[in-house]
Amino acid sequence: MRKGRAKERRITPDPRYNSELVSRFVNNLMQDGKKSTAYNIFYEAMDRMQEKGIEDPLETFKQALENVTPQVEVKSRRVGGATFQIPQEIRASRKLSMGMKWLILYSKKRNGKSMGQKLADETMAAAKEEGAAFKKKEDTHRMAEANKAFAHYRF
Repeated sequence: MRKGRAKERRITPDPRYNSELVSRFVNNLMQDGKKSTAYNIFYEAMDRMQEKGIEDPLETFKQALENVTPQVEVKSRRVGGATFQIPQEIRASRKLSMGMKWLILYSKKRNGKSMGQKLADETMAAAKEEGAAFKKKEDTHRMAEANKAFAHYRF
């Protein structure tokens, strides 16, 4: 068992936008250690967004990420033989991580030729508060709202 929480590692910013947020997203996007492929997918998505008339794709990406980042989640807790879904606030690093993972997951499930195109489409949809990743956030918040009567069982 750990004595405390693990130290958060410093992430080097990406080469094109010089942003740690982009690097963190690319690290989540990466599969089998293929970071250069993940960067190519991300940059392709940004280029496609620019082709579709978005003047600042990085700002759109940040807006999309903000729109799909949840504030609360429900966690199961057993109390006296019954299991309750208890709404809880999420710490900042987990919020961001969940938002990124949902954006990637629902991009993969989308229809499109390449992953870059799918990611661009899902990002643009999320920036407009549409799309599957945004719906997931809304469902999570709705579930927490429905179960707020059990909030007094909090850990």
